[in-house]
Amino acid sequence: MRQIYSVTQLNTQVRYLLEDNLGLVWLSGELSNFKAYGSGHWYFSLKDDRSQVTCAMFKGKNNGVTFRPQDGMQLLVRARPTLYEPRGNYQLVVEFMEPAGDGMLKQQFDALKMKLAAEGLFSNERKRPLPAHPKRIGVISSPSGAAVHDILNVLKRRAPFLEVVLYPAQVQGERSAAQLCQQLIAANQRAEVDVLILGRGGGSLEDLWSFNDEQLARTIAQSAIPVVSAVGHETDVTISDFVADLRAPTPSAAAELVSSQAGLIKDRFAELAQRLSLLGQSQLRQQGARLEALAQRLYRQSPERKLERDSQKLDELKERLRRALPRLVAQQQQPLKLLDARLNHQHPGKRLTQHQQQLAQLQQALGQQLKGYLYRQRQGQLRLIDKLNLVSPLATLGRGYAIAQSADGQVVDSIQNVEAGSALRVRVKDGVINTSVTGKSPS
Repeated sequence: MRQIYSVTQLNTQVRYLLEDNLGLVWLSGELSNFKAYGSGHWYFSLKDDRSQVTCAMFKGKNNGVTFRPQDGMQLLVRARPTLYEPRGNYQLVVEFMEPAGDGMLKQQFDALKMKLAAEGLFSNERKRPLPAHPKRIGVISSPSGAAVHDILNVLKRRAPFLEVVLYPAQVQGERSAAQLCQQLIAANQRAEVDVLILGRGGGSLEDLWSFNDEQLARTIAQSAIPVVSAVGHETDVTISDFVADLRAPTPSAAAELVSSQAGLIKDRFAELAQRLSLLGQSQLRQQGARLEALAQRLYRQSPERKLERDSQKLDELKERLRRALPRLVAQQQQPLKLLDARLNHQHPGKRLTQHQQQLAQLQQALGQQLKGYLYRQRQGQLRLIDKLNLVSPLATLGRGYAIAQSADGQVVDSIQNVEAGSALRVRVKDGVINTSVTGKSPS
């Protein structure tokens, strides 16, 4: 029995066959007849040298396209084959579009990524931690690139004591992947660094393609030295990032990661230095206060102060002696006055002569007593003067010492107080010597 289809039924059946059997396909071709409608939908054709196919990309999908399609462009699209039933036209409904060059590279990237992942090269179990306290850092990159300068600037700021070894290599172009591999192998053979930074600055997918090389990925995996991959910017991802022991979003971040513990040590040193400085300042203040107290004690007990006190005491003794002499004379004259009164009362000549003799004797005795008293007072004063002389600076000069003074009269007690050519006045026991400094040397 014949099965008769209407045109609509046939077109619908064909659409189902296309969509169910083919699903999503990737297609590369040249863009032509591009038209963008006010509705936001795009209509165009993809062709090669022998065929073409009609395509539609609707508004919800083309919003994610980051470039403006133009006729003649080579495109890589992901699309669903279907049939436009009202007209019976076979077409592709495009869901994703990008320039063909990047698209092919992206396909290669995804294929290599799946292959290496299946072999376990991306496994966390095979990745090693970075050394906590590296002494020497290896950098594999272009010596003229910005990445090297960024790494060196960060390490100089965070850990200036770390040594850096540069393994120069091209990071872009046909020979770049081979050079990167050679330098990785050389670094492992020389075994002179504790960790390696492999990287470069940002760029397009094509610029970074050397770091998606399969041989480079396997060389990284075989490295006995931990490898940090620092390729491009944070949004850039390469195969090297997956296989390396650690991925850094930028070269500067890689330098931060490998020197993290060194930075902590530097901060700890800075903290200890600050604490030591504060402790030193505290000790200086305490010792300064103690020195000030000792200076006050020394001033109170200095010979000059003692001489001042003894001089004052001597002045007091002189004043007491001056006041005591009139009273002593008056006391000694009192018996004379009594005798004189009795003599005047009696008036006998003999008694007068006797009394005159007694008076002469008493006067003589008084004079002797007065002389003895004055002598004893004088001896006491001399002893006090001798005591004062013992502590007098002038007595010190008499024993051969000298006092050096600057031109403005300040006592020079340290070589720090004079310079070569300074004028000095040197006081000795019998005068002053004017001289100048020709040199100085510490004790």
